Amino acid sequence: MSEAPVAVGDTAPDFTLRNQNGEEITLAEQLGQGPVLLVFYPFAWSGICTGELCSIRDDLAGYTGDGAAQVLAISCDPMFTLRAWADAEGYTFGLLSDFWPHGAVASDYGVFDADSGMAIRGTFLIGTDGKVAWSQVNGPGQARDFAGYRDALAAL
Repeated sequence: MSEAPVAVGDTAPDFTLRNQNGEEITLAEQLGQGPVLLVFYPFAWSGICTGELCSIRDDLAGYTGDGAAQVLAISCDPMFTLRAWADAEGYTFGLLSDFWPHGAVASDYGVFDADSGMAIRGTFLIGTDGKVAWSQVNGPGQARDFAGYRDALAAL
C-alpha cells in the first residue's frame, strides 16, 4: 500500500489525467469551477465498482449539490476501457485514467495498492481552496458509505 491517505485539512495533490474522452483534466482547473469529489475505485466492469458508480449516476444531483460540485472517478484502467464502460453504463461524469505512470495519482493520495496494481476505494471531497474537506477510505471489497458526504458538501 502507498503512504497514509491524505486527510481532512491536507492540501489535495494536484494532477492532470485523461478522461474517458481523451481530454486532459487538471484538478486545479476543476476547483476553479467548484468543489470536486474524487472517487478512486479498483477496476472498471467489476461488481462493486459498477454498483457504486451507477449509484452516483442515478443520483448525480445529490453528489454535485445541484451543480455546485463535480464528480471525478479515478482508476488505473486505460482510457479506452473507461470510454467503453462509460458508454455501456451511461456515465456522464469524468472517468479519469491513472494508467501511466501506473497509479501515480492514487499513490499521491495514499490509496494505491502496488501488490495488486489498483487503487483502493478512496473518496475525497476537495474544496475550492484545494483542501480535503471530507474523506473515506475503504478496502477493495468494501463498498463505501456516502452518508457524511452531503453534510460536508453543504458545509463548504
